[in-house]
Amino acid sequence: MLIDIEREEDGRWIAEITEMPGTLVYGGTREEAINKVKALALRVMADRLENGEEVRDLKQVFDVAS
Repeated sequence: MLIDIEREEDGRWIAEITEMPGTLVYGGTREEAINKVKALALRVMADRLENGEEVRDLKQVFDVAS
């Protein structure tokens, strides 16, 4: 997943994963914003899994033994 990051005029950093709606965060530093958006993306994926929704980014991560 591609993380878009930029610096706001007030000095804060904003990070977003545009292909995953709802994953937009602010951070005091570039690294903080990147870490926060990664954590948020994982929480969003976990929530979707718990609710029975498909998470396409995890199709290559898990395989069920037959």
